Amino acid sequence: MFKNLRDLFRGPVPSNKMETQSDQSLVQIASSGESILNGWRAESLDGRQVDVFVPQSDSPPQAAVLFLHGHGRVLLNKNPIFSRLFQKHGLVAVCPDGERSWWLDVVCREFNAEQTPQHWLMNSVLPFIGQRFSIATPRIALLGVSMGGQGVLQLAFRYAARFPVVAAIAPAVDFCQLYGSGIPLDSMFPDAEAARQASVVLNLHPLSWPRHQFFCCDPQDTEWFDGAARLGMKLSSSGILHERDLETSGGAHSWVYFNLMAEKTLNHIADSLRKVE
Repeated sequence: MFKNLRDLFRGPVPSNKMETQSDQSLVQIASSGESILNGWRAESLDGRQVDVFVPQSDSPPQAAVLFLHGHGRVLLNKNPIFSRLFQKHGLVAVCPDGERSWWLDVVCREFNAEQTPQHWLMNSVLPFIGQRFSIATPRIALLGVSMGGQGVLQLAFRYAARFPVVAAIAPAVDFCQLYGSGIPLDSMFPDAEAARQASVVLNLHPLSWPRHQFFCCDPQDTEWFDGAARLGMKLSSSGILHERDLETSGGAHSWVYFNLMAEKTLNHIADSLRKVE
């Protein structure tokens, strides 16, 4: 399994065959629906790429989604499936490139030698959304896949009052299992146990948690399913309300599965945002 994980996460671009094939299929789908992709604009923030989707509407958008990508750094600007859902629900989408940083409050030299990814999100990306669209938390929902899935859970549990709405697709909860595989994670922690101690499962607070949380994982996802299931059991045993789908299967850990779960995930986000004051 660990050889497979090393192959999956080696290098700054997607190396997973299934994910790469899915990206190519997205380009083919996009060719038949380019108009929806025209809603995306490439921005620069602190020298980093930030892709922004603005839904077409006669009135200004009232809510936004902050999307955190996976280790392969695949954003959503070429994904018509997620784009159509953002348009349907009238949601701004902001997708920053955080490299292979795991979106933690831990310095990752590939990202920045001094500022943590989580600090950048809170102190640069959130103000950017506010200045550009006059949208602030709690009207900003969190969404992530894989590495970004565990990233949004980390952020939501640390700042539960500010981020009451969060959704994670195939979250890489047990990222400590990748320690020692030659990726930037190795320089972020002194050992695998230190990485494990930073996982969301070990940092839940029974009195401070996002009120509208959803996560899902394909039972065929051999790398990350156990961690998602463990998170579900910990939440349940702690009396923390949440929604999860650990039954729907299709594509394992790939964009096939991410896209399959897109509608259910965005429906959760849109419905939850309507309940947030």
